Amino acid sequence: MFLSIFDVFKIGIGPSSSHTMGPMTAAVSFLHLLQKAENGARAAHLQAFLYGSLAFTGKGHATDRAVALGLLGWLPAELDMEEAERQLRRLEEQHLLHPEGLPALRFDPAGDIIFDYGPALPGHANGMIFKAFDAEGQLLLEETYYSIGGGFVVTAAERECPDAIIAADEAIHWPYPFETAAAMLRMARESGLSIADMKRQNEICVRTPDEVQTGVARIWSVMNACIERGLSREGELPGGLRVRRRARNIHRQLIAEIQSNSTQPHAAYDWLSVYAMAVNEENAAGGQVVTSPTNGAAGVVPAVLRYYLDHCHDADPARVEDFLLTSAAIGGLIKHNASISGAEAGCQGEVGSAAAMAAAGLCAVLGGTPEQVENAAEIALEHHLGMTCDPVAGLVQVPCIERNGIAASKAVAAASLALRGDGSHYMPLDNCIEAMRQTGEEMNTKFKETSLGGLAVNIPEC
Repeated sequence: MFLSIFDVFKIGIGPSSSHTMGPMTAAVSFLHLLQKAENGARAAHLQAFLYGSLAFTGKGHATDRAVALGLLGWLPAELDMEEAERQLRRLEEQHLLHPEGLPALRFDPAGDIIFDYGPALPGHANGMIFKAFDAEGQLLLEETYYSIGGGFVVTAAERECPDAIIAADEAIHWPYPFETAAAMLRMARESGLSIADMKRQNEICVRTPDEVQTGVARIWSVMNACIERGLSREGELPGGLRVRRRARNIHRQLIAEIQSNSTQPHAAYDWLSVYAMAVNEENAAGGQVVTSPTNGAAGVVPAVLRYYLDHCHDADPARVEDFLLTSAAIGGLIKHNASISGAEAGCQGEVGSAAAMAAAGLCAVLGGTPEQVENAAEIALEHHLGMTCDPVAGLVQVPCIERNGIAASKAVAAASLALRGDGSHYMPLDNCIEAMRQTGEEMNTKFKETSLGGLAVNIPEC
């Protein structure tokens, strides 16, 4: 099944693609559903119920705020923060929504967003139910949504019976419809094209070449702007952990070392880390980021791409599109055959996937063959297998910010190692992806974004 680069890389806001962007998108979807319903004109009151990981770490991930923003009509990519904040304040005071085509709807975020700490819904760890009632309290409309990672949202029906989605995808004649890495490599050999070129040919089946080029340039522009904001800001991150931003200070140190000609050889890894940390500090602060493939892992791909442009010999800005198209191809394979959701697969599904994507992209723009690119992705993913998702206090801060920096370093190491070989290797990427899927399935729930285990419960008592 084809997954567009614009599905893998989505512009949105922090701190979480599955806990912030997904619920916001689901809330907008429910609002549209109510607007089209025959009995929508009778609606008077809305409620939202959060289950599983959305309940356990929803406060830390600002899920309640995201639901309110969605019911106010905001989508993540279109959010005007200043106006949205003004509308949120009015909602908290008046407890009323004024959606187009509907009567005023009673909705108090403090009481009408219910965190249900009981069993998770059956379709996914990130489940939510929206309900609309009339003035007498009679249920008019109900819909169940699952936020399945990376900002993707499906209804319960779509989750249980994806045939309609698959049929719609199959109705388009994709020139290179690879669903596995093995198929991707076979098509590359037969066509003589790179992975980026095949991905590009698929994209222009549904968009013009100019739209693809402009859209990918926009993705990188937002990524790079996020790095720059993160490198310029100081202070504490929100949420109560009192975690201080570090990227700006580290960046200053690195610049000073260059100016004094005292740079250590391993400083390359510090540059990777500081770029990634800048992004994830912005994400933790609720800033604009790009899912890569998720918010929690949003720093890895931008950091490695920025590293390529700033630090690699003969780097060519014209190759940015190839880097991102290659990365998206790998991200699509992982999402299709396993998961990019921390609540479903642990952090191996988020940071591990991001590292594989970044390694593939870097390998490609440094001249790697499709076989070497696949090898780079496999190396990077393999060495994240089993990584748990255990954010302290449900915040995407500890260990998430540093973890992105380390993953970016692993991605570069994986690309470099793959380029030293000829692309042949023992463990195929497909098998590594399947191993990740199985590991995630067997992983205890407390290690999958619920903040009930691991580092989340082993914190300083001060």
